[in-house]
Amino acid sequence: MTYITLRNRYNQPLFTKGAPVLQYLDIELTERCNNACKHCFINLPIHDQNALAKELNTADWQDILRQAADLGALSVKFTGGEPLLRDDFAELYLYARRLGMTVKLFTNARLITNGLAEMFSRIPPLEKIEITVYGMHPETYDVAACAPGGYVEFRRGVERLLEEGIPFIVKGALLPDNMDDREEFEEWAKTIPWMENRPSYVMFFYQRGRPCNLALRQKIDHARINPEKGVALISSRPDYRDEMKQFCQQFTHPSGAQLFNCGAGIGGGIDAYGFYQPCLMLRDPNLTTNLKTTSLREAVLNTRPNLLKMTASRPDFLERCAHCFLRGLCESCPAASYAEHGCLDQPVEYLCQVAHAKARDIGLLDEKEKAWEVQDWKERLENLNTKESL
Repeated sequence: MTYITLRNRYNQPLFTKGAPVLQYLDIELTERCNNACKHCFINLPIHDQNALAKELNTADWQDILRQAADLGALSVKFTGGEPLLRDDFAELYLYARRLGMTVKLFTNARLITNGLAEMFSRIPPLEKIEITVYGMHPETYDVAACAPGGYVEFRRGVERLLEEGIPFIVKGALLPDNMDDREEFEEWAKTIPWMENRPSYVMFFYQRGRPCNLALRQKIDHARINPEKGVALISSRPDYRDEMKQFCQQFTHPSGAQLFNCGAGIGGGIDAYGFYQPCLMLRDPNLTTNLKTTSLREAVLNTRPNLLKMTASRPDFLERCAHCFLRGLCESCPAASYAEHGCLDQPVEYLCQVAHAKARDIGLLDEKEKAWEVQDWKERLENLNTKESL
């Protein structure tokens, strides 16, 4: 049986006049998850009937994947929630591979069956599967993920991938409940054949991009690590500071009032209910397009030009962010602003503190300085390589 159809894109136009290529597509197959992590912004219960009623069906997703391939997208990411909760996951995976797309899968590995592992072995995703780990023992994993029995299922899923020789990497979510497992996790990660670097971590958590009750928002607030402590953890990685210095020299500078200075709209994300977003994290309904009534091509072509024209109007942004040379380093972007405040141009104080902690760590800022007040930022960036790592 043929699982992949080769398509000669050299003889087919990847874009029409004035239209950008859709470079990639990120898909949330479901907002439901078999974990209920305290820090997560997208983890509805497994049997949430409202979500199940609204989720796109198999044919809908196949049509979207075909449209994405026709626009030139060569890769798709399946995420969630937990994408393996979908009964049709294997069908959608094979459909994407038949289109010639590489597949990146974000999963907690709890639902990786022998059948899925065998399928990945026969028809490889061509991207390493990415598994988020919430602890190295049942006592830590199950508490952090709020999922009794989750640790046993996660380890079973990992073993199935190892037995089939399917490339995967692991990454961690650092929470108060599993912080003590970090060294053991990194030692275990070294035993995974496809781990070329130490595992990455998510610890500076986003708020929820969609409306939710105050208790859920407070859970994320409580899960957020102190910025200085978080930077100290990641800066212990070899070469971290050198890499950060190189990054800052290339990508940090004041950007004025312009809101979007990223790749939003070059690719795109689609939520579980068929709404295209220029970035999967960006939940502003004014920047989403319903693919049930509009083609993916129209959604892409109508989005990017508008993003490039958007400017801030809120005083805090204009007084701080517009003049801050850490804009390329700071994760307080329009998506984070909308998640935190319900608008696109309000600084996220927590993420601002994280950016300042990173800058102090590599010697760009002194303890009391605010980056938007710094006048000699060009000289500081130029001199980074001559400074000793702290």
